[in-house]
Amino acid sequence: MTTSTSVPRQAAGRPHPNRGGSWRAFLKPGWFLAAAAILIFSYFAFTFLAPWQLGKNHDISERNERIEKAFDTDPVPAGEIFGPNGQIRPEDEWRRVILSGQYLSDAETVLRMRPVQGNPAVQVLTPLKTDSGEVILVNRGWIPAEGAAVPEITPAPSGPVSVEAVARRNESTPDRAPLTEDGITQVYGIDTDYIGRAVRLEMSEDFAQISTPDQPGGLTPMPIPKLDRGSHLSYGLQWIAFGVMAPAGLAYFIWAELKERRKVGDEEAELEDAQQDSVSDAAADGRRHFKDLLWDDDLSAPPPGETHRELSRSVADRYGSARRDDYAKFARRSQERF
Repeated sequence: MTTSTSVPRQAAGRPHPNRGGSWRAFLKPGWFLAAAAILIFSYFAFTFLAPWQLGKNHDISERNERIEKAFDTDPVPAGEIFGPNGQIRPEDEWRRVILSGQYLSDAETVLRMRPVQGNPAVQVLTPLKTDSGEVILVNRGWIPAEGAAVPEITPAPSGPVSVEAVARRNESTPDRAPLTEDGITQVYGIDTDYIGRAVRLEMSEDFAQISTPDQPGGLTPMPIPKLDRGSHLSYGLQWIAFGVMAPAGLAYFIWAELKERRKVGDEEAELEDAQQDSVSDAAADGRRHFKDLLWDDDLSAPPPGETHRELSRSVADRYGSARRDDYAKFARRSQERF
């Protein structure tokens, strides 16, 4: 009877020794820097970039509503809109007013380096002293500019006038000082205090702007802003989307990296198991083969005095000169057992 022994195989699917280190791969400076950059970007997207665009959209929407309301309302005397010190309320900007008084042409200035409708232009700023004694700066309109020289300006009427204009809030103070050249004072922004110091005249805090044709002293009227909101709303929503997608993208890449590392670990574990099983099977087959040779009656020990050559000839006589096939022998013996 033939006996056999076997070596127990290692259980398949065992945890790979490197799998536990998958998370340690992310504890590297590169991953830390990437995560920090993404989190900082998302923070600024939510706290600065998106509010900046959404705020501009809100301001433009409010301005458009004020303009529409102002031109649906009849003009009123300037004294009803310009309060103490000639200041107007934010909600009253773009309201139409009537200015009655006289232009002060000696204190006239021009605004340079500000195109109008994409064209080089010069805006003419002339103070007007109202019948109540208040001095309000009036933007009379614009004229085309050619080169660095100031073009010829049509003078304002010298007598009493009644002008329809829109109320405008003061601009911020320019960072460049006014320039006087050829007897004309040039300024770089519409700030009444800034202009008043240049012409030595105290004026109201806010100003008026002629925006309709055929007004006394008017030039080419300043255009009313377009009543559209632009793309600020979509830009704001895009920054919010970017702020959400950036951390989500980082999480996806971490998940994909972990998944790939686990897949590689499983494949390596299966390969090691297969190699160990192959070695165990080979060892078991070798031991069975050796025992079969020992217990086979056809291969009994040679009689004393028989030489190695005689033993080889005896084996050749039994099995022939063809190469022995041990695996065929094992298969035949297995069939005989069963």
